[in-house]
Amino acid sequence: MSRYEPVDALAIKEARNLQARLTKPEGSLGRLEDLGAQLAGIYRVCPPPVPQDPLVVVAAGDHGVIVEGVTPWPQEVTAQMLENFLAGGAAINVLANEVGARVMVVDCGVRAQFEPSPMLHVVKRAQMTGNIHREAAMPESMAIELIDEGARFALLQASRGVDLLLTGDMGIANTTPSAALISAVTGVSATEVTGRGTGIDDHTLAKKTAVVAQVVDSFDGDRTAPSQLLARMGGFEHAFLTGLILGAAEAGIPVILDGVIAVAAALLASLEDPVVKQYLIAGHRSVEPGASVGLAHLGLTPLIDLGLRLGEGTGAVLSVPMVRAAARVLAEMATFDSAGVASKD
Repeated sequence: MSRYEPVDALAIKEARNLQARLTKPEGSLGRLEDLGAQLAGIYRVCPPPVPQDPLVVVAAGDHGVIVEGVTPWPQEVTAQMLENFLAGGAAINVLANEVGARVMVVDCGVRAQFEPSPMLHVVKRAQMTGNIHREAAMPESMAIELIDEGARFALLQASRGVDLLLTGDMGIANTTPSAALISAVTGVSATEVTGRGTGIDDHTLAKKTAVVAQVVDSFDGDRTAPSQLLARMGGFEHAFLTGLILGAAEAGIPVILDGVIAVAAALLASLEDPVVKQYLIAGHRSVEPGASVGLAHLGLTPLIDLGLRLGEGTGAVLSVPMVRAAARVLAEMATFDSAGVASKD
């Protein structure tokens, strides 16, 4: 029996019926109405609760493929940015504060040691993945362990009252394995899914695309097996986020996806069980082309499109007010009957 229950179809139907009775023309709130119905299905009640305790999970890892010249940024930046997150000085901290979300940083495999902090969760098995251009990223057993860690983390947070999980990430060179994973799962070419990441030039983009193509073409495993894909071409943060999404679905809480790293993880989680797609909300459309390819494969339409390509969970956080608004409309808006407003014949 699957660990993942489909969302509640009756609650969705009740939400649709309620939407039709609210003091507005039917369908006039557009995608907010779809989102509200989805939330009712996820939370299994109509009206759905307005999320009160969102948590941004910034999963971080270092990548051996950096030696192939796929990014001009030094690997040390991963650890330096984690220190910045923990000190509260990064974009994700600022934006999370704006919407009332908490931030948790997860060291999934970074080449540094960090002082203990209430904001830091460590699941590190190694300090860096293998260079996927020449070797496997990690043993399959390690991928499975990190998936399990992510699932346990999500279930623990849900038990503590977290009612909305947001994916974040940090890892210099992590858009390269993301593109490889998306290409492998969707069958779309490396050229179409590989982007400029932190803003690379044409020469570096050509090199990065060639690496992604070689990695995907050389994979002779099962393209429907998340752990095999992760072992060959993933990152530690991809594995953890895959588990996080699975755990959230098991706990019955929604997940707002950020950019291309999260989309790659969502594709892997959906291979484990397609039901988990019902718990996913696409926060934004990343500039990275692989993100749009992956979202289309998942059947998800992003809530916002601001030209973002930072990562960290920034796009996911910016969509939180929309998620709350969709729930609040169902919970607080008057019906034609209750307001004494005449409805359309």
